Amino acid sequence: MTSDEIAYLISLVAIGDRKAFATFYRETSPKLLSICLRILRDRTEAEEALQEVYVKIWQRAGVFAAGSGSPSSWLAAIARNQAIDIMRARKPVADELDSAYDLADDDPSPEIQTVIKDEGRRIDTCMEELEADRAMAVKKAYVEGQSYQELSDQFGVPLNTMRTWLRRSLLKLRECMER
Repeated sequence: MTSDEIAYLISLVAIGDRKAFATFYRETSPKLLSICLRILRDRTEAEEALQEVYVKIWQRAGVFAAGSGSPSSWLAAIARNQAIDIMRARKPVADELDSAYDLADDDPSPEIQTVIKDEGRRIDTCMEELEADRAMAVKKAYVEGQSYQELSDQFGVPLNTMRTWLRRSLLKLRECMER
C-alpha cells in the first residue's frame, strides 16, 4: 500500500469511518506488530501494545497532517513509543536480581561442552560412512523429526524399505560409535 493510500485511509479514520479503519488495520497491522514484537520480544505483550496503538491512531488520526511527513513513519513512531512505554512499565530487572539468592548457571561446564562437541564430531564421522541417501534419511528422521511415511515418499521407496534403511543405518552407526 502506498503512502498516499495510507494517508487517505488516515483521513477517513479521522472522520470516524469504521470501514476505512478496518481496511487500514488489515493493511498496516502486520508491520506495526513486527515493530512491537522486535521491541518487546513477547507476542502477547506485542499484541496488547498493538491494540493500544490502534486506539491511539483512532483518537489521533485528525492530528496527522499528510504534508508533514510519511504516514508510515508516523505509525511506526506510535507503535515504537507504545512498546517502549510497556517496557518501561515492567518491573526493573535489578529488583528481580536482588530477590534471587542463588543464580545457578544451567549451561554445561566447559569440560562437558568439550565432550559433547567430541561426540558430535564422532557422529559426523560415522554418518560419513553411511551411503549418502541413508545418511540423509537418518538425519531427516532423527534430527528433523520426519515420519517414515514422509521419508518413503521423499526418497521414492516403499515404507518397509525406508524402515529397513533406517534400522540398518542405526546399527552401522552404533558399530562405528563403539569403535
